[in-house]
Amino acid sequence: MTDEVDAPVSTPLVDEAMKKAAVAWVSVGDGPALALWCVPLEGSLFVVSGPGEQSAPGLAEAAQARVTLRGDHGGRIVTWPARVTRLAPGTEAWETSAPLVAAKRLNAPGPTADLVARWAADGCALTRLAPAGAPDAGPDLPADSLAEVPRETPAVHATRKPFRLHKVRRR
Repeated sequence: MTDEVDAPVSTPLVDEAMKKAAVAWVSVGDGPALALWCVPLEGSLFVVSGPGEQSAPGLAEAAQARVTLRGDHGGRIVTWPARVTRLAPGTEAWETSAPLVAAKRLNAPGPTADLVARWAADGCALTRLAPAGAPDAGPDLPADSLAEVPRETPAVHATRKPFRLHKVRRR
């Protein structure tokens, strides 16, 4: 699956952070960074998105992305540029990687082979995020917290007053 052209360009910090990654914050273009479940494999991160899986708008069609990984204590430790490659069902790369990624999926509905077949049939995207350069370092790292205002969502609704089991007397 790996050849000279497809070999990741990485650093020891990125390699070590990827080995422990279960979630990566991935941003495509100028879009917001999305927290995505990922699997470290062969010096890259693999992400599954699509129907019945997580939503990653634009990732499957992108050529490049930015990946941020966290450390053991939850803080960001590294942000790096990634080369995005979508693996097509039926190729050697898919046949090698998809079962390994499916085996690591938590709460998988059914056996690994069935999950891989569903990904192929439903048009889910299995994308490989390979390091494509040096990570952000030194003066390139922002000094602020990078906290953003929460995005609008239809899931927000007004809360009710608390239920009271007994009458409360007013004085």
